Amino acid sequence: MKLDLKLTRDILVNFIKLETEKIGLESIVIGLSGGIDSAVSAALASLAMDNKKVYAYGLPYKTSSIESIEDAKMVADSLGINFEVIDITSFVDKYCELDSGISRLRKGNIMARMRMTVIFDKSSLKNALVLGTSNKTELLLGYGTWYGDMASSINPIGDLYKTQLWELAGFLGIPEKIIKKEPTADLWVGQTDEQELGYSYTEIDKLLFAMVDERRDEKELLGMGFTEDIIKKIANRIKKTQFKRQLPIIAKISLRTIDKDFRYCRDWGY
Repeated sequence: MKLDLKLTRDILVNFIKLETEKIGLESIVIGLSGGIDSAVSAALASLAMDNKKVYAYGLPYKTSSIESIEDAKMVADSLGINFEVIDITSFVDKYCELDSGISRLRKGNIMARMRMTVIFDKSSLKNALVLGTSNKTELLLGYGTWYGDMASSINPIGDLYKTQLWELAGFLGIPEKIIKKEPTADLWVGQTDEQELGYSYTEIDKLLFAMVDERRDEKELLGMGFTEDIIKKIANRIKKTQFKRQLPIIAKISLRTIDKDFRYCRDWGY
């Protein structure tokens, strides 16, 4: 899992630049949460293009940590990118008033999707692409809101595990406070990623790398010291959340079904 940090940075910076410019755009918008994932994505974007063309947004809800917005501003200031705070409380509460019994999970999903509604609207305003902030660990576990924080136009960090992001963040000069803070989606007071997942990111990433990248079977994983409990729980979670990692499945009727047959460059005469 060890990264060549310089090579990784260069690949991802070039990825952002090429994927943005090839469709005629020059700007990026991103939700900046004060956490490490969005900080790394923003840092890569600031290296890929004029940092004045990177637009970051802090999108707090009334129960969000004040520290999160302060940290997001600190990251934006350190990178020299644009930063604006837009409070989503009134949007979310207006909808939640329709259902007095709304669960914490549903409300959290509404908050995540409202944030992405704002980000995509800003992308239209700024003629920009939406930069993704979901890492490989989150994507494999389905740990995110479908069409919420998991949505994006392009994602530079989706093939990097959380523990690899910590390494890259240090190399990119992300403030130490951001690297060391406890990961959280900040959807409700006291929420932390590792508490919800039931295991540390270090444990999860070691298992995911062996299971997914090295394609080791259960017998091999047990031999490596992983318990049957964590193997089964993580494997089941990957299987159950596969739908989040796919485009909407289209029923095939014609000879040229979108995303099954009509998806190659030759379709446009190249």
